[in-house]
Amino acid sequence: MRPPLDRDLLAGALPGLRVEVVDEVTSTNAEVVGRARAGAPEGLVVVAEHQTAARGRLDRTWSTPPRSALLFSMLLRPTVPARSWPWLPLLVGHAIGRALRERGYDAGLKWPNDLLIGERKIVGILVERVETPDGPAAVVGVGLNVTLAADELPVPTATSLAIESGEQPDRTAVLVDLLRSLREEYDEWQSGGETAAARLLASYSEACVTLGRDVRVELPGGDLLLGRADSIDPSGRLVVQGPDGPTAVGAGDVVHVRAVG
Repeated sequence: MRPPLDRDLLAGALPGLRVEVVDEVTSTNAEVVGRARAGAPEGLVVVAEHQTAARGRLDRTWSTPPRSALLFSMLLRPTVPARSWPWLPLLVGHAIGRALRERGYDAGLKWPNDLLIGERKIVGILVERVETPDGPAAVVGVGLNVTLAADELPVPTATSLAIESGEQPDRTAVLVDLLRSLREEYDEWQSGGETAAARLLASYSEACVTLGRDVRVELPGGDLLLGRADSIDPSGRLVVQGPDGPTAVGAGDVVHVRAVG
């Protein structure tokens, strides 16, 4: 049994957010992108019980059984300087990871914003910048595997909350925690200036399991960078100590970052 999300609870549980639950949609990100261009305000959240054409980074597609995951997109309209926007995907990963750790899951961040338990992926995140008549916006898409069994996982390297805990979590309660954490981290980042930026850098770095590992970075065009993942710089780039010294790479410059060994 996979019960539906509690729409009444979600409608009033999160001040500053307007949560809409739909039974089925091609892609929550595509839905919110269209709503953003039509003038929807910040704080719109569309949650789907099932997606028929879910899309991840590099336009990869995937699917999960209905009501087995949390699939949602949130509309944000950041007012921070443009130089700070590259931090938004990392902030989202940090906020979702924080919420999962507070629920007892040992979730770590793989740079820039995948969430792992052990070596298995449990959350995928896609952040898109959208030009709208009201200025640039960001659509934050999150997919969390909740009640999937081992034979339902989209790839063998994935996992779910149910697999990790041996229990069937309440998806509505988990979603409330995720959205609350995301809104709190985002609001602090928006209003906290340099102090908030420094705190985010420190907190993200502490949770990032990529740091300290030997990595293989696949760059566009087929080039490879091999070295030790050393740190995250103030712009959110991963600093890799390679044979020619340190190299900082941004998420937009990378195809894959994989641990070596």
